[in-house]
Amino acid sequence: MSMSKASNHDSSSKEDHLSEHTEDYAGHDTITIHPNAWSKYRLAMREYVAEFLGVCILIIFGAGVDCQVVLSSVTGVASFQRGSYISINFGWAVGTAMGVWVGGGISGGHINPAVTIALATYRGFPWKKVPGYIAAQTLGGLVGAALVYANYYHAINIFEGGPHIRTLGTASLFSTYALDYMTAVSCFFSEFLATAVLMIMVLAINDKSNMMPPAGLAPLVLFVLILGIGASLGMETGYAINPARDLGPRLLTSMVGYGRQVYMFRNQYWLWCPIIAPILGAQAGSIFYDVFLYTGDETPFNKPNAAARAHHERARHETNRHAPGGPSAYEQV
Repeated sequence: MSMSKASNHDSSSKEDHLSEHTEDYAGHDTITIHPNAWSKYRLAMREYVAEFLGVCILIIFGAGVDCQVVLSSVTGVASFQRGSYISINFGWAVGTAMGVWVGGGISGGHINPAVTIALATYRGFPWKKVPGYIAAQTLGGLVGAALVYANYYHAINIFEGGPHIRTLGTASLFSTYALDYMTAVSCFFSEFLATAVLMIMVLAINDKSNMMPPAGLAPLVLFVLILGIGASLGMETGYAINPARDLGPRLLTSMVGYGRQVYMFRNQYWLWCPIIAPILGAQAGSIFYDVFLYTGDETPFNKPNAAARAHHERARHETNRHAPGGPSAYEQV
């Protein structure tokens, strides 16, 4: 009996002590995703804003390192060159990892229209979200390039020889252009191959039946992947492997004085190499992975045939997230 009284007294004392340091909110046990009027708008936009921000960060790091390495090669810009090709590889790898990290748990961290389209085709990502994702990704590329351009504006002027001179020499700091000796077929194949490799790895790190990395570490795997692609396949076409990474900055350059030349290079190179080739490369990589390796029911290649349907059989549901970085918002709510 005495022990019970002492326990009650101790409990009441603790409650009194806690009440001095906490406020009593009515309904404090009720959790809601709409605590105020703005939250409803945020919930509707947050996936698209996450994709926008992810690509924006990708370009800030990527185009930023391009500008630093190339522009610093002129003595009027810097006393010595800051970085080399390996610096460029690291900058784009860091940009990819950070871009995926910032939105991976919200939008999935696609930050690439080719990836978004492939995930919609082979992993059940909602097609109705694809146009919004691509628009957000492209806008993120444009804004990221604008921020980098503003940051390096004076250095670009020195490199070009004046504020009213804009050539492909500095446009290539923002978008991709092939080396002179590359044929059209070679350019297309380079982007196609690099993006196919990228997509195979994206699917592998999201496959529960494969060696999926621990939660939250997919961006680290992508850092290594992009570093490897740049170091191995990046020289000839600049490894766009991402339509938004190229088109967004290209739109920016055409708006700030570079004009039509950014679109006229090699007979509409901007369309068939850094946009069409990555989209088709991602499709090819997805097909190869799903035909030979994937056992989940999300892919069209594992849909049950008539005999399986008659016995109510289907493949196992393998995917627990629809993106390289983490679960998308519609899976969490």
